[in-house]
Amino acid sequence: MITTRRILSTAAVLGLMLSPSTAQPSATENGREIPGYFLPVPDDLSPQMRALVAAPPAPWDIHPKNIEEWKELVARVAAPARTALPAMREKLGVAMEPTTIAGVKAFILTPRTIAPENQNRVFLHFHGGAYVLQPGEAGTREGILMAAFGRAKVISVDYRTSSDAPYPAALDDCVAVYRELLKTVPAQRIGVFGTSTGGGLTMALVLRGKQDGFALPAAIAPGSPWADLTKTGDTFYTHNLVDNFQVSYDGYLKDAAILYANGRDFKDPMLSPLYGDLRGFPPTILTSGTRDLFLSLTVKVHRKLRQSGVDAALQVFEALSHAQYTFNPDAPETREVFEEIARFFDARMQR
Repeated sequence: MITTRRILSTAAVLGLMLSPSTAQPSATENGREIPGYFLPVPDDLSPQMRALVAAPPAPWDIHPKNIEEWKELVARVAAPARTALPAMREKLGVAMEPTTIAGVKAFILTPRTIAPENQNRVFLHFHGGAYVLQPGEAGTREGILMAAFGRAKVISVDYRTSSDAPYPAALDDCVAVYRELLKTVPAQRIGVFGTSTGGGLTMALVLRGKQDGFALPAAIAPGSPWADLTKTGDTFYTHNLVDNFQVSYDGYLKDAAILYANGRDFKDPMLSPLYGDLRGFPPTILTSGTRDLFLSLTVKVHRKLRQSGVDAALQVFEALSHAQYTFNPDAPETREVFEEIARFFDARMQR
């Protein structure tokens, strides 16, 4: 039996008031209204991923009124990590060591076996969470997956989040760790990755490097990058309420963008790297899913990189919502994402 989710638009609600023959999509030169429809779960997903795709939308219409309410939300979202991540590390054979690098908190994630090609390499990780969620150990999930499936040493940066310090604190912390790492590891042996906010920070790090003149990493992997804080991109509309994780721009996501930007123009390239000069970027692999609210942002970044002469690859996974490839370590799609990134890095990094 096919699992479905019911998506109702304004047009569908109006359609219920009309006879089937008169309830038709409307259109103007500015766009179209789409009737409600059933959204089936594709049959060819793994059982592990199928459950995630079929799930109802996560809470999203949340609007913290002050810093105290933001901190309460942050603590509530981070709490499950205290039990889930230690068990995940144990299962995947990844050791975690808290550390401080250039005055910034970080975690060193080491797999039980490092691949021969990665013995002298470091993968640097910036976590997601709309610049405000997932501080501390909670932000290491994606780093653990990369360490396990990429079989490489990962440093996950616990940058300052915007309920404590808005822009440029997060980017400054990421840059500080990267520049300290350069003192002992050549740039051509460093790969940088992260999803959502982590993808935006990965791109902003490169823009900062171009601006300040420090060596750029050998390759980067911005997953579904939050590369534009504005509501720009087709799938902010077509995937509104379809993405069952990020769900909509118009909930806490927009509020988090305002909190992080702290009065700055959303189109500042250090906030929204899509507006920056992407010429000279390192080889880049991007990841998204066909139901990802940020799919258009990922596609727009890929096209601009290609137009800028950059070696760029795009992998898009069937039916996945935003960042969903980081949720279940048992899903074969999850392993495939990180093995693909590791292969891309291997082909472009020095040993």
